[in-house]
Amino acid sequence: MKYIQRLLEEKIQHSLNRNKSILLFGARQTGKTTLISRFNAHLSINFIQPDVRQRYEKSPHLLKGEVEAITAAKKHPLVVLDEVQKVPEILDVVQDLIDRNQANFILTGSSARKLKGRAQINLLPGRVTTFKIDPFSLLEFPTRNLNERLLYGSLPGILAVSEDSDKEIDLESYVTTYLEEEVRAEAVVRNLGNFARFLELAASESGQIINLRKLSQEIGVAHTTIGAYYQILEDCLIAERVEPLTQSKTRKKLTKSEKFLFFDLGVRRVAAREGTKLSRDTMDKIFEQFVGLELLRRVHAVNPAIRIRFWRDPDGPEVDWIIDSNGTYTPVEVKWTENPATSDIRYLETFLSEYSSAKTGYLICQIPRKVKLSDRVMALPWQSIHELI
Repeated sequence: MKYIQRLLEEKIQHSLNRNKSILLFGARQTGKTTLISRFNAHLSINFIQPDVRQRYEKSPHLLKGEVEAITAAKKHPLVVLDEVQKVPEILDVVQDLIDRNQANFILTGSSARKLKGRAQINLLPGRVTTFKIDPFSLLEFPTRNLNERLLYGSLPGILAVSEDSDKEIDLESYVTTYLEEEVRAEAVVRNLGNFARFLELAASESGQIINLRKLSQEIGVAHTTIGAYYQILEDCLIAERVEPLTQSKTRKKLTKSEKFLFFDLGVRRVAAREGTKLSRDTMDKIFEQFVGLELLRRVHAVNPAIRIRFWRDPDGPEVDWIIDSNGTYTPVEVKWTENPATSDIRYLETFLSEYSSAKTGYLICQIPRKVKLSDRVMALPWQSIHELI
């Protein structure tokens, strides 16, 4: 598959031009290494390679000498450290080199767990810009086959495979590799069997409001352990936390529990062991997650200050997604339909009537072009999700 430009590429280049270093987070196989290869590094080190990793684990200060050797001929060289969480000790050296303005860095990581305790990755505020890379968004890799995208997701390596049976094998391998390498190797879970069962249930519950006690009863562990398991998924960038909108002048019972979205729909389905022949009800739920993921990917690429939320009153209305731009809300409902009706937008109308900052609501569905459904609600085809952010 030929190189497909990522939305982040220009933003990263802009930051480098401003003498900033870069921290690029993303789950395994989302295209981090391919993206950073687009930048002309004077020194590139990949810590995935065992011999390389062991060398710097023993002597992290080797990096200092290597960079200073380059600076003798080239001021402010660009240094790439790929999968830097594998050797977190080296960040002390990176910090020193950034402090002394010796080099600019591109650091990539697929897990935040080992970086958390090191002074916020030891990186100076204002000197390092953080980005998150996702599987391909619709804008980066368009498709006409919605069902295929819902079933197999959009990891670059999966999109490069033509046969569905091969995609399934590769996704199975991804889930197994994640369990073995990310969880067992980092020794973050004592009982891998319990975590494997949790992973399956969490994948099934992706996009739903989480119920820690229900999951703890099904798996047979404390609900605090379930909370810790979700934290592992978040730290390893396998799932993203989505918080509810809880502010209201009229409602006292708005849901305060969170949702988690698996980062890729293909990985989610295989982890949940759902197969490929799914009911309409299941496809409806996956379609809702698809829209949520596309909104999150747009936020990560364009404006990380925007928040994606949801809104739910247990006794009444709910809206699938809320785009929260500094207190200005855009409600988004998702329906698996080609014929949107006024009954599909009643909760959007309710939300718009209760929140003065919300001016227009949107229904994402399977229509070929925009349709105005009411004075304040527009139906959009799923291919136009990016227009909302």
